[in-house]
Amino acid sequence: MPTYRRPFAGLPQEVSRARHWTRTILGPHPCADDALLVVTELGTNAIAHSGGGRGGFHLAVTYTETAATITVTDSGGTSNRPRITHPDDDALGGRGLALVSAYATEIRISGDHRGHAITAELRAKPAGAETC
Repeated sequence: MPTYRRPFAGLPQEVSRARHWTRTILGPHPCADDALLVVTELGTNAIAHSGGGRGGFHLAVTYTETAATITVTDSGGTSNRPRITHPDDDALGGRGLALVSAYATEIRISGDHRGHAITAELRAKPAGAETC
C-alpha cells in the first residue's frame, strides 16, 4: 500500500497543484474523482483556517486497489478543532467537512494548535454502482 506525501504552500493556487499531484498519483483509480474533491475541500480549509500564507499544508495519499486515504495536515495557528457543521442555507461557508463526510466512509480529526490533521477514507463502490 504506497503512501505519497508532499508539502504545499499556504496559497490558494496550491490547492490546484495538490489536485494535480493527487490525480497523477491515483490515475484511473475508482476513487480518484472523489479524492480530488476531498483534496480541494481539505486543502482550502487548511489554508483558510490556519497560518494562511505563512504556513501551508501537507498532503498524504495512500491507496489500495479499492480504497484511497487522503490526509491533509494544516500548519496550525488555532486551537479550534475542525468539526462538521450544518450551516443555514444562506451561510457563505461552513460546508467543507460536511461535503467531505458525504463522500468518505470515515473521517478522523486529530491535532492541536500546532496543526490539525483530517483523514478521509474513500472506498470504491461495487462494480456497476456509482463511483466512490
